[in-house]
Amino acid sequence: MKKTFNQNFIIRKTNPKMTSQATVYLRITIDGARTEFSVQRQCDPLQWIPTRGRLAGKTEDVKSLNKYLDSIERRVYEIFQQLISSGLEFDGEKIKATYLGLDIEPPKMLLEVYELHNIEFEKLVGKGLSYRTLQKYKTIKGYVSAFLKSQYKRDDIRLDKLDYQFIRDFEVYLKSNKNCCHNTTMDYLKKIKKIVNQCIAKNWIERNPFTGFKMSVSETRKTFLTEGELMAIVNKKISIARLNQVRDIFVFSCYTGLAYCDVALLTKDSIVVGIDGDKWVDTRRAKTDTPSRIPLLPISSSIVKKYSDHPVTAQSRKLLPVMSNQRMNSYLKELADICGIKKDLTFHCARHTFATTVTLTNGVPIETVSKMLGHKSLKTTQHYAKIVESKISNDMRVLKKKYKKTLLI
Repeated sequence: MKKTFNQNFIIRKTNPKMTSQATVYLRITIDGARTEFSVQRQCDPLQWIPTRGRLAGKTEDVKSLNKYLDSIERRVYEIFQQLISSGLEFDGEKIKATYLGLDIEPPKMLLEVYELHNIEFEKLVGKGLSYRTLQKYKTIKGYVSAFLKSQYKRDDIRLDKLDYQFIRDFEVYLKSNKNCCHNTTMDYLKKIKKIVNQCIAKNWIERNPFTGFKMSVSETRKTFLTEGELMAIVNKKISIARLNQVRDIFVFSCYTGLAYCDVALLTKDSIVVGIDGDKWVDTRRAKTDTPSRIPLLPISSSIVKKYSDHPVTAQSRKLLPVMSNQRMNSYLKELADICGIKKDLTFHCARHTFATTVTLTNGVPIETVSKMLGHKSLKTTQHYAKIVESKISNDMRVLKKKYKKTLLI
């Protein structure tokens, strides 16, 4: 952090009608901005040397005052150096308050407030908030820190210095320096906006830097497996144990619609007897903490049974021996290759496959699908309905046959 700094002593007459007394002030100038305060000493203005900021003369009173001014100058410079070393934003008022020992609340800093948010959020993980979202907040904080050092050459920034241009510059930084896609960038900015809104509610900031900034989201086409691709994975003979295990857990998700984090959290107690007397999965989504109850299809039941005595599930009481998400996705790339599937296969593709190929395409009502997926809004599920063109084709084929002979003559 670089700042121009200067300090000099000046005098002002206590009473314009009196020529024998003047009060000494210290003037601090930082980046051209002046701050002044009285040092609680008076002197004869006729003895004052403006260019030196000291008294002329060799009397004890003169020496004593000049020595006192020297000590103030040294102390103020020490405070300036300490604030520079801290990396925090400051001005002349901050130096003045520190020197005078005034108990003023320091300005709120963005990363300081962000860290407080993360600490509070972490306390609520598992109590309505998810660990995955916490990790995302931590990632964004790291990006903001790197952005400040890169663009502003500082470790933090005052909340009241945030403006539209800061938000715009950070958007460009995420897309260009961190290679974030548009939707990911908007998601990150929404999380920062949430923290900013909390600061506004607490009166820590008056102006909303997001005013005028539009956060649009581009519609994306979700990757899912067709019936043929899903069957190719289900029926593939696999001799490699790790790929066989990954395939089974992936297929389980294809027929239950559960995301990776939800499958990983399932225990043997997650399987219950439903209203129909059959086995159901009874869980809550880690992402939204919404309930999700899903009847087990035969293939899902067989996978659960297959791993009921697995060393990992027997010891931990987990329902399935789930590996880390990173390893699962890595092995799924191999699985796609040996099954002849050209799509970028990730574990989340299983959830999309359940919503489209397994349920909506087979005529399961969208309201039922939404309930099983644990969506809070039907609008979220409707994104899947838009891409099930094969269902539209099949439905219209029946109608075409009906009206085939009804032709205009």
